[in-house]
Amino acid sequence: MLNFLWAGMILIGIIYGTFTGNMENISNTALESAKDAINLCITMLGVMGVWVGLMKIAEKAGIVKGMTKILMPFAKFMFPRLKKDSKAMEYMCTNMAANILGLGWAATPAGLKAMEELSKLNKSDGKAAHIASNEMCIFLIINISSLQLIPVNMIAYRSQYGSVNPAGIIAPALVATFISTLVAVVFCKVMDSRKQAKLKE
Repeated sequence: MLNFLWAGMILIGIIYGTFTGNMENISNTALESAKDAINLCITMLGVMGVWVGLMKIAEKAGIVKGMTKILMPFAKFMFPRLKKDSKAMEYMCTNMAANILGLGWAATPAGLKAMEELSKLNKSDGKAAHIASNEMCIFLIINISSLQLIPVNMIAYRSQYGSVNPAGIIAPALVATFISTLVAVVFCKVMDSRKQAKLKE
């Protein structure tokens, strides 16, 4: 769907530029944007390399494992029907730890593994494979709301585009993601309670 939207906007821009005599401006802007995109990719590649490297060091040093243990009570609160020692729980905690550190790209593999394990549990419960379980929905919502201590992506973007204080986004991002995560937790628990109440009826 997004491909159609982008293609449509580009096509409308070209048609409008043709009829208004601004094709030269469109060509220049397209080239400038391509150059900016390459520069941004190089910047993000460097930032990604640094932070993924640090994540690996943290993993080897046991910091990620320690954070995973710290997050386990929260995970147990959010997913009371999952076993504490299940693979899904381990992957979800690893994913949340990486997200809190602002490493979205490092969190993705653990998130996918968590969904894979939750899907297996879903099938073992005799549910249809195409229907997401309650745990899958809750994990997705928590993942999207994602409390972040260090918004690495935003810092990199601000640095690339000449911000005087790229790290100035940390405090607002922390407050915003804390509120979004709190709202997500409340929403998930309320909806889960309603669902369990309906099943008991």
